[in-house]
Amino acid sequence: MQLLSVGMGLLDCLLSAEARKSIKRKDSDAGEAGKALEELRGSLYNELRTSEGAKRQQQQFCGPVVAMSFNFFVAVAIILTNKLVMGRVGFNFPIFLTLIHYTVGWLLLAFFKALSWLPVSPPSKTTPSSAIFSLGAIMAFASGLANTSLKYNSVGFYQMAKIAVTPTIVLAEFVLFRKTVSFKKVLALAVVSAGVAVATVTDLEFNAFGACIAIAWILPSAINKILWSNLQQQANWTALALMWKTTPITIFFLVALMPWLDPPGVVSFKWNINNVTTILISALLGFLLQWSGALALGATSATSHVVLGQFKTCVILLGGYLLLDSDPGLASLSGAVVALAGMSVYTSFNLKESKEGSNKQIPMQNPVPKTKTSENGSECSTVINTTNEV
Repeated sequence: MQLLSVGMGLLDCLLSAEARKSIKRKDSDAGEAGKALEELRGSLYNELRTSEGAKRQQQQFCGPVVAMSFNFFVAVAIILTNKLVMGRVGFNFPIFLTLIHYTVGWLLLAFFKALSWLPVSPPSKTTPSSAIFSLGAIMAFASGLANTSLKYNSVGFYQMAKIAVTPTIVLAEFVLFRKTVSFKKVLALAVVSAGVAVATVTDLEFNAFGACIAIAWILPSAINKILWSNLQQQANWTALALMWKTTPITIFFLVALMPWLDPPGVVSFKWNINNVTTILISALLGFLLQWSGALALGATSATSHVVLGQFKTCVILLGGYLLLDSDPGLASLSGAVVALAGMSVYTSFNLKESKEGSNKQIPMQNPVPKTKTSENGSECSTVINTTNEV
C-alpha cells in the first residue's frame, strides 16, 4: 500500500512537471506572438507616421510613369478649363485666379490634416526654414507670372519662353549642385527645343509688357522645379507635406502681387453661381496639377518635368490636327514630330541611366555557410539564410 502511494506521488510529480512545461511553452508562444504583433504595429506606424515611411509609400504607389501620366492628364484638363474661365466666363485676373487655386488647395490640405491623412513632415532640423520660405515665395512668382504671361502673350510665345527654361535648369543645377548632363542628353534636349520652336513659330504674337513678364518668369520657374525635386529626393519630403508647408507662404506673396499685375475690377465681376462653379472646378484642377507636378518632380527631375510640358504641347497640337481637323501647317506638324522623337530618345537615356544606377546600388550577397550541429542549430542556420535572401 505504501509502495502504491509512492508510485502515485511520482506520477503526480511527472504530470505536474509536464503541465508546467506545457504552460511555459504556451506562455512563451503567446509572448512571441505578442512580440511579433507589436513589431508589426511598429512597422506599420513607421511606414505611415514617419517621413521616411511616407516617402517610401509615395515611391511605391506613385512611380515615374504614374506621376507623369497623372500630371499630363490634369495639365490638359486645366488648360481647357482655364480657357473657359478666361474666355467664356471672362475672368481676366490671372494672379487672383492663381490665388483662388492655392487657397482652395490649402483648405483641402487642412481637411486632410484634420483627418490625419496628411503625411508627416521630416524633422525641422533636416530642412532649413529658409529653404521652405524660398520655395513658397518662388512658387508664387512662377505660377503668377506664368498665368500673366498666358494672358498677355500668345500660346506660341509662351512655349518659346518655356524652351528657355530647359537650359536655365541645366545651368542652375550645375551652379547649385555641380550636377552635369551627358553630351547625348544635351543633344536630345537640343532636338526637343528645336522641334518645339518650329512647332510654335507660327504663333508668336506678343507685346513689350508680355515679353518682359515671360522673361521674368523663366528663372523662378527653373528654380521652383529644382527646389521641389531636390527637397523630395534628398530630404524625405512627400508632395503633400511640402505643399502644406509652402502654400501659406505662396498665398501671402500672391496677395502682394495682385495690385501690381492684375487689372482693377475683380470686385465688380459677375459672381453668379455658374461663374463661381467654373472657377472652383478650375481651382480643384489647380490643386491636382500642383500635386501631380510635385509627384512628377519627386519621381524624376526638373529637366524631365520641363520635357513633359513640351510633350503636352506637341500632343495637343497633333491631337487637334488628327481629331479636330485643325491645320497648324506642315512646318508645325514636322516640328512636333521632331520634338516627340527627341523626347523619346531623352526618355530612353533616362531609363538606361536609372537602370544602371539601380544595378550599382544592389549589394553583392555572400552565401552563408551551413553548420552541422544539432537539430536546433540547423534550423537556426536555415532562418539566417532565409533572412539574408529576403
